[in-house]
Parts: sequence; structure tokens; C-alpha cells
Amino acid sequence: MHAIDTRVLRGSAAWTGLAAIVAVLAGLLADGGQGALGAAVGAVLVILFFGISVAAVSYAASISPQLIFGAAMLSYVTKILVLFALLGFFKNTTAWNPTVFGYTILALTIVWLAAEIRLVVKTKMLYVDPDETAAAPARAAAADDRGGSPS
Repeated sequence: MHAIDTRVLRGSAAWTGLAAIVAVLAGLLADGGQGALGAAVGAVLVILFFGISVAAVSYAASISPQLIFGAAMLSYVTKILVLFALLGFFKNTTAWNPTVFGYTILALTIVWLAAEIRLVVKTKMLYVDPDETAAAPARAAAADDRGGSPS
């Protein structure tokens, strides 16, 4: 996993974890134990789903930059399908409050995305590989000295 991906994963998970604590407390105040459980399950889903997405995209990037979009779309579609399956499976559950569960997922998704955007914007990243740009003029100069073409 690249350093930027690790930083985004840790930073986003930390901010989402803090917001999850607030959500569980709000769920506890709203509907007691069922509200707290709904918020906790929603928080686990958000952190797990986004963490898997970051890991999948990072792995795809390590193989080939062309795979990044495909990995992101595949993880997104998979998350949506799994979420629909879970919602269908737990449609009539009385173990937790479904309203608190839904609002927690919505709120923590916003927190994760905001933290991820902030971390990526604040990170200083090189847009060009410095080894390649520094090596190209040196190769051209060496080729000119030999009287050949750069390779």
C-alpha cells in the first residue's frame, strides 16, 4: 500500500471513528440500547466498506495505474450490492433502530469523504517522477556526446 493510501486510510478511519462515537452516543440518547446498536452497526459498515475500497484501489494501483478506475468502480458496485443485501436481510429486524442505523451510515459517509478529501488536498504529492525527469536530460546529453540517439 502506498504511503498516501495508508495516510488516507488511517486519517479517514480516525475521523470516522470519532464521529462514530458521537453517533453511538446520539443513538443511545435517541433510543437506548437499540439506537446505540444501530449506530454501532452502521459505523462498522461504513469504516469496513470504505477501508476495503481504499485497499482495493491501492492494490490495483500497485499493479497498473490503468486498473485504478476499474477497481474503484468494482468496489463501489460491490458495496452497493452488499448493502442492499444486508438491508433486505435485516429489513424486519428489531435488534436495532433502523432510523438511527440509516442516519449513522449517511453521516459517517459524509465524514469519511470529507476527511479523505481534506487529506488528499493537504498532501504534497509530486506530479512527475523526479528520477525520470532528471534522467532524461542526462541520457540525451550522453547520447549527444557519443553521437548517437538517446535510448
